[in-house]
Amino acid sequence: MKVLCHREGLLSAFQLASIAVSGRDLKPILRNVKTIADGDHCTLLATDLELGIRLDVRGVKVEEPGAALLPSGKMLAILRESADEELSVEADAQTCMVRGQFNEFEMGGEDPGDFPDVPTFTEEQYHELSAGVLREMIRRTIFAAAIENPRYAVTGVLWELEGDKARLVATDGRRLAVCEGAATAQGTHDTKGQTHVVPTKAMQLLERNLQDAGERVRVSLRPNDALFKTERAMIYSRLVEGRYPPYREVFPKKQTVKVPLVVGPFFSAVRQAAIMTDEETKKVIFSFAKKKLTMQARGPTSGRSKVELPVEYDGKGIDIAFDPKFLTEMLRVLNADDALTLELTDGGSVALFRCGENYSYIVMPLS
Repeated sequence: MKVLCHREGLLSAFQLASIAVSGRDLKPILRNVKTIADGDHCTLLATDLELGIRLDVRGVKVEEPGAALLPSGKMLAILRESADEELSVEADAQTCMVRGQFNEFEMGGEDPGDFPDVPTFTEEQYHELSAGVLREMIRRTIFAAAIENPRYAVTGVLWELEGDKARLVATDGRRLAVCEGAATAQGTHDTKGQTHVVPTKAMQLLERNLQDAGERVRVSLRPNDALFKTERAMIYSRLVEGRYPPYREVFPKKQTVKVPLVVGPFFSAVRQAAIMTDEETKKVIFSFAKKKLTMQARGPTSGRSKVELPVEYDGKGIDIAFDPKFLTEMLRVLNADDALTLELTDGGSVALFRCGENYSYIVMPLS
C-alpha cells in the first residue's frame, strides 16, 4: 500500500479513529489502525472489540492499493509534529514508512489480515436523523451520564426510537437529562419495549463525527449492539448490559411553582454564586421571593457570596439548595437567549427544568 495524503486531513481522521483504539493490553494488534487504500479513496478501521469505526479519509491519492496496519500512537505523533503539508505513507506486513520533504519515519508492520473486522452498515430497518439535531441531543444529555457506576446500567445514554421521534436519556442517579428530536423510521425499526444503552465513549465518537448539520445519520439499534452511519463514517458499538432505571417515575407528578428564567443571565448568576463554594460544601442556596432570586454560598475557608437576579415570580418564598456544577453543566449546553422554566414542588423535592418542548432536566436538591 502506498498513499500520498494531506497531513492535516489524515491527522484529523486518525484523531477520530484513535478514540476506538484499545487502551488495554487485551490484544496488541488492536493498538493499530487498519488502513485500506483502494481506487480513489482510503478507509481507516479501528476497534477495541466493544467500539469500532470505519472512516473515509479525504484528500488522499492512492498510488498503490492495499491494506496495512499503522501504529496509532506513533502515527498520531508523526502527524502532529511534522511540518509537511503532504506525506507519503508506504506500508506492508513487515514495515511502515512515512516520508515528508525533510524527514522519514520507519516502523515495524503486522499482517492486516489478523485485524478484527468492523461491520459495514447493511441494515434495511433503521431511523434517520439530521446530524444537527442529533448533535444537539447528544450535547444536552451525555454530560449527565455516570462516569463509573458498575451497579447500575447508567454509564451510557439510553436510546428510544419510536415512529417519528427519537429520545435520548442520561442519568447518574442525582440528575436526569431527557432530549427529544425528529426522526424518520425506515421499515419497521422500533425500540418499544426494549432497552438500548449506548456507552458514553461511543456517544462521544458519534458526536465528533457530526460536523455537517445538514447531513443525514442512520441509526440501527439491534439486540446487543448499535450501528451509526454518517456520510464518511460507520460506527459500531456494543450496548451496555443491564436494566436502565425507570426514569419516567422520577418526573414529579405535580409542581406548585413555576419560575421563568433566561439561560444567559441565570448561568452568569449561578457561576458568580458558585465562586465561594469549596470541596466540603459544594452548595448554593437558591431563595425565591417576589420578583427576585437570591443565590448564596458559604465555605468554611473560602468565604461568602450573595448574588441577586430579577425574576418574573410572584409566588410564595421557597429555599432550595443545589450543587452548582449540576446546573452549570446543563446551562452551558443551552443557548444564552433560550427561555427556561424551573418547576418546583417545595425545597426538598426534585427540581425540573424545561427548555422548549423537547428538553427536560431534573436535579436532586441538597439537604
